[in-house]
Amino acid sequence: MRIEKQELLKLMEDLPDQVEVDEVFYRLYLREKLNAAEEDVRAGRVLSHEEVVAETAKWFID
Repeated sequence: MRIEKQELLKLMEDLPDQVEVDEVFYRLYLREKLNAAEEDVRAGRVLSHEEVVAETAKWFID
């Protein structure tokens, strides 16, 4: 994962003055996951609601 310094500074500015290190790592992780999800949407790598329902229904049918 790579992040621009300005993005990192913005992320840090949004944190409270006292913060757990785990919270910083979690926010970086969440940022990466959201960026990846947005890229998937832009690239058309998405499923419709109907496709999700059909796939998850298979989990309960045995």
